[in-house]
Amino acid sequence: MRVGIVTDSNSGISVAQGAQLGIFVVPMPLLVDGEIRYEGVDLTSEEFYAAQLAGRDVSTSQPSPGDVMDLWDRVLEEYDQLVYIPMSSGLSASCQTAQGLSESYDGKVEVADLRRISVTQQLAVLDAVELAKLGLTAREIREELDRVAMDAMIYIGVETLTYLRRGGRVTPAAAAMGNLLNIKPLLKIYGERLDAFAKVRGVKACKQRAVEALRESVEQFQAKGWSFVVGTAHTYRTPEEIRDYIATGEPMDKAGAYGIQGVGALLVQGIRGDYCNVVGLPLFRLGRMLSGFGVKLPRP
Repeated sequence: MRVGIVTDSNSGISVAQGAQLGIFVVPMPLLVDGEIRYEGVDLTSEEFYAAQLAGRDVSTSQPSPGDVMDLWDRVLEEYDQLVYIPMSSGLSASCQTAQGLSESYDGKVEVADLRRISVTQQLAVLDAVELAKLGLTAREIREELDRVAMDAMIYIGVETLTYLRRGGRVTPAAAAMGNLLNIKPLLKIYGERLDAFAKVRGVKACKQRAVEALRESVEQFQAKGWSFVVGTAHTYRTPEEIRDYIATGEPMDKAGAYGIQGVGALLVQGIRGDYCNVVGLPLFRLGRMLSGFGVKLPRP
């Protein structure tokens, strides 16, 4: 049984990157001044952000059913089944559309509504690839992904309320007042919900609050003995922001020139493995090794 893994570019995986990883990617369409462009195909991330900063009319859209089904059909020429992992149903109707389309594929297409986007969606896609290598069926992969779907959260800091206003998530009056007062909301995605987590004044304060929230979550996970992955997306886009980080003084005594346990967490694209090892010492592995040498350690 060969199972293909399909996602959309909201996962942060481009069509080109997907080809290298053995993953099929539906590029998300975007409208830039009324012209349809496709993420990672004829519109790079840099061009997207430049268009936003230039004040151009930028909006998102969901992929057409025809584009999705055309890709599925091509995948099924090579694979027996496929798992499609789109962005969260709580943020777009594209997931529900895909679920409806899958009904005409006689069980060959499983759509996983994991309520994820960006780095957490990407991790689910990479997990699906590994599960497919183990020989699981599309349904078994989807069920396993469903089982751990809620083991993820995202914190988002935004520089402007303009796009939240356009999306109807804040009122025009609240957006105007927030921009006037330089209020930067820190948002949290957990499951289908996108909620305001905190409100601070200024970008730097928003980043600092995001780091604090991340640190609190990491400490909770460590206390429970859970393994976890930390990732960031599209932060520190300019040399000025990097200089701001240097100005904090935090990197000056760090071997790798950043501290993941502090503001430097915003520089980290992702972690696979032991967070403590990145900080400086793999405590779990060290504890096991010391125990093997007969060293008595305090019990948690």
